[in-house]
Amino acid sequence: MHALDQKEYVLRLDPKEMYRLTCEFPDQCELALGLAREATLPTLTGVGQVLLTGMGGSAVGGDFVKCLFEAEGKLPFQVNRDYVLPGWVGPETLVFASSYSGNTEETLAAYESARAAGAKRVVLTSGGQLAELARKNGDPLILIPAGQPPRTALGLLCIPVVAACEAMGLLPRQDFAAAFAGLRQVVQGHRIEVGFVENSAKQMAQSMHGKLSVLYGLGSWQAVVANRWKGQINENAKNMTFANAFPELNHNEILGWVRADGQGVQNWVCVVLQDGAETDKMKARDRVTLDLIRSVCPIQHHVQAEGDRLLERMLTLVLKGDFVSLYLAALNGVDPENIDWINVLKSELSQIPA
Repeated sequence: MHALDQKEYVLRLDPKEMYRLTCEFPDQCELALGLAREATLPTLTGVGQVLLTGMGGSAVGGDFVKCLFEAEGKLPFQVNRDYVLPGWVGPETLVFASSYSGNTEETLAAYESARAAGAKRVVLTSGGQLAELARKNGDPLILIPAGQPPRTALGLLCIPVVAACEAMGLLPRQDFAAAFAGLRQVVQGHRIEVGFVENSAKQMAQSMHGKLSVLYGLGSWQAVVANRWKGQINENAKNMTFANAFPELNHNEILGWVRADGQGVQNWVCVVLQDGAETDKMKARDRVTLDLIRSVCPIQHHVQAEGDRLLERMLTLVLKGDFVSLYLAALNGVDPENIDWINVLKSELSQIPA
């Protein structure tokens, strides 16, 4: 029996129950949809662009909403990760201020910038100072449950924005039921109870264990998922990994592989995240690139999304990566929830006046 088939082994360093939270992701998404539909949203007139401002896990949901806007929306959508907002933000801008804790200093500053610019605002948070500001200023407020690491709360931080944009006519009607059903299938196929031979997440984690991985998105939204995989592997497994996107990587990074075997890395792993319906040109880029790097990086994998609509395809591919990161954390012998180094940085920053 493989070690990853033993529940005691996988969960031995998981006191905050990151694995349980991952398995409950479909339920979290359903809860988030209900909360969004209960919220009172603004009446939109004269909106020319949409922006979500947030940091870390609170901003990741915006990355996926941006992909939906690029594929299905009629307005530009941007994600802001900073204290300040772009200069073009004004009365014609709808700003989502997203902070899971409600106390993220960058997001609080950006919210005040949105208010000063006269932008329309919707606040997404579990409470804290941001909720207080929303109530004080009469902004629409979507309250979500607190109490878990933001990186496990993607459903709470993404689905309400999608639902709100759908309700305000900024996105077409989404098939949430199909997306959530697809997520349940991913959970059923990647749980601890599914043995190593049948469990692709366990196999991927074992393949990546002790090696340096590169995560390649075979297109723009696939690249956003690759960045999510990167963040989860960084935070949960405490592993270095890199992410990039086709076709851009074919104009630069592909040449970095020419001498990659002389950079002190003994074992490379390449993981390509794909839709399954890529164009012939994109498939050729994938095939030729992997052939070129095979002598340096012989361990290569493809992971495919599931579903018919973009929302389901993105979320199912994300969830597969979450399971990979947790199984890799188990193999690395680390607590997937621990963020001591981030806390050290926050402590140091708190001593510096704003």
